[in-house]
Formats: sequence, structure tokens, C-alpha cells
Amino acid sequence: MARRVPSKVELFCLALLVLALDQWSKVWIERNLERFATIEAVPGFFTITHVRNTGIAFGLFPSHGDRFGTVLLATLGLGALGVVGYYFLRAAGNQLLLLTALALVLGGAVGNLVDRIALGAVTDFFDFYVGAKHWPTFNVADSAISIGIAILALETLLPFRGRAPVEDAAAPGAASELAGGSRLTAADGSRLAPADDRG
Repeated sequence: MARRVPSKVELFCLALLVLALDQWSKVWIERNLERFATIEAVPGFFTITHVRNTGIAFGLFPSHGDRFGTVLLATLGLGALGVVGYYFLRAAGNQLLLLTALALVLGGAVGNLVDRIALGAVTDFFDFYVGAKHWPTFNVADSAISIGIAILALETLLPFRGRAPVEDAAAPGAASELAGGSRLTAADGSRLAPADDRG
């Protein structure tokens, strides 16, 4: 029996879940931590640090509050969002890896776009480091986008692994006909009786 394939609506709910978790976490940070304040989560490795990012994911290409740069990044974000949404709608329903990846990217992209439009910058707070070396601070949306891109790369390398099996409706009937000893058709169109009916 073929396993049940999640519908696109269910996978779209994954995007909504990412968006909700991202926005909730950012609101919590904004309300409970002053800018640049830090909570030591894992000493020497991980802190929660409230920063504002005017660039794209992981602080790349910051606009430093410049209105033109902010509008440009928001426009690029809207364009990318449109492309991801288009591919999500066009993808086959059995391409689970592809749809899951697109849902993660979609939810993360919307989450950061909401911040950029509302605040002119994105709230980041995950800060991993070793010694004096810090990975660029990021958030839930960045995490979802990164995981989605990694899954897309995997789906590209293994194009058939991410597709759910499609059950062949004719197969069970054909098997039952053979098992029940029904007559078969020869190459010339004549009817052949099963072996136990001949002779």
C-alpha cells in the first residue's frame, strides 16, 4: 500500500508555521532584550544577542539604514518570494523534498520581509561563536531558508528520492486476474486458457 502523500495545503501550513515561529521569537526578543543585550545560553559557544540586520541573511550586504538600500532589498525579497511561490504552485504534488524545501524558504522569506517592511531591518539573535570567532547572527527565518536551500541541493542531486511512490491502480486488478486463472490473450488476438484448463 502506497503511503499517504501530504497535500500542498498541508505543506503550505509548514510555511505558515515557520512564519509564526519566526515572528513570535522576534517579538519576544524585541520586548525582553535591549539592543545588543546578551543571554548566555551555552558558555563559550552560544548566546542570544539582540541585533538589527539591515542586510540580507547573516548580515550580508547591509544597507545601514539607507532608505534606497532598504527599498531595494525589500523589492528583491518580494521578487524572490514570487519566484518561490510560483515554483511551489507549479511543482508536482509527489515531489515531497522540493515542496518541503520551498515551504521552508517561503516561510522564512516572508518572515524577514515583514521585518524589513515594518522596521527597515531584520531582528537577529542566534549568536554562535568559538573564542573570538563569531558566526554571523541569524534568526528562525534564516535557519528555515538555509535548511530549505540545503534540501533543494539534495533534491537536485537525488532527483527521484524526494518523490512519493504513485500507486498503479491497474496493477492489483491485473494480479488478481492472473491469480484467478482468467483467460489470457495471445499475440495473434486469440484467447488462451490457463495451464490448468488445457489438455
